[in-house]
Amino acid sequence: MKLAVFCLLSTLIVSAQNATQHLPSTDAEKITDALRAGPNFITDNATILDWPAQKGGEFRVLRKGTSEWTCLPGPPPGAMHDEPGCFDKVFFQWALDGLAGRPQHIDRLGIAYMYTGAFVPNWPGETKPEFHVGPHIMIVTPHADDLQGFSREGWNGTYVTHLPGDNHTDLLFLVIPVQPDHQ
Repeated sequence: MKLAVFCLLSTLIVSAQNATQHLPSTDAEKITDALRAGPNFITDNATILDWPAQKGGEFRVLRKGTSEWTCLPGPPPGAMHDEPGCFDKVFFQWALDGLAGRPQHIDRLGIAYMYTGAFVPNWPGETKPEFHVGPHIMIVTPHADDLQGFSREGWNGTYVTHLPGDNHTDLLFLVIPVQPDHQ
């Protein structure tokens, strides 16, 4: 009996690990994945894009939407974790410009959702270990000084972080967890 329970438990653990390792590959899987990123009132009318096949390439439309929201499946090419996201027009443009090394020109708050959570890596020059933040909302502001009072450590709730490659000051955004991470 103990052997049967052990085998069943082992199978469930391996299946769960494999399920979290599966990354969307077909267009249908990518659309389904992107729809997990935010609340229905956002995803129902959002445009769903696929990541460019190569850095600097064009996004491919998987589903045309009727709102200003854009949802992306996870991950971009080369990423290790499935982290879909939904972005309003302001946040999406801010992130695109920042990742491309272009100056930011936003005039209002931008908002993004990542309801499946995300792994926060140890960026070059940082000493904190990678950690997982559960479902969260992200906010970017045209006034980065507004974010200076927030913690930069994501261990205990709301915190400030930056886009990859940033010098830790220019491309800051606020992360607000919306429920505890149970991983």
